[in-house]
Amino acid sequence: FTSRKAQPLSDIFAVSAIKRIYANILRAYEEGQHVESRKEMSLAALEAGIAFSNASVTIVHGMSRPIGALFHIPHGLSNAVLLNECLGFIKGGAVEKFALLAEELKIVEAGTEVEEAADAFVQEMNELIGKLHIQTLEEYGVNKEEFHSYLDKMATDALASGSPANTMRVPSKEEIIEIYKKLW
Repeated sequence: FTSRKAQPLSDIFAVSAIKRIYANILRAYEEGQHVESRKEMSLAALEAGIAFSNASVTIVHGMSRPIGALFHIPHGLSNAVLLNECLGFIKGGAVEKFALLAEELKIVEAGTEVEEAADAFVQEMNELIGKLHIQTLEEYGVNKEEFHSYLDKMATDALASGSPANTMRVPSKEEIIEIYKKLW
């Protein structure tokens, strides 16, 4: 949805996936045996896959790959760990899209000022991620000093993946390093 290659078809699937995830992820997390919410999450995963297969992935995926490769963190966890910081960064290039999501998810009322709505979306996602108790890198056993010793390599590798350059707000190597630092 925040890809430079996004287009109407990918946006339809991305927005649907986001709405479906927002409506079901907490229940699926809290009540793992709740079939309907898990079914909805599976459908959301399919929709998200269709979206990024047609528009490609962005900064979160590009930055998660080096974390997985160097520290053996599962891909989903490394994406989740990065999401808050990356959403805050991306907002600068996707204000209108984040505002649209805030309206679609009923976080704000239709007609709310765009910047305010975008901020509300990012804040709501930060709160939602907090409710999911995502393990931090430290909790997963990653040593802070070792992590920091790889900042330059991780940023270089993230950029080499091409994914960050596909983001509506294209990060510099220095900005990627700063995002990695904020994970601690």
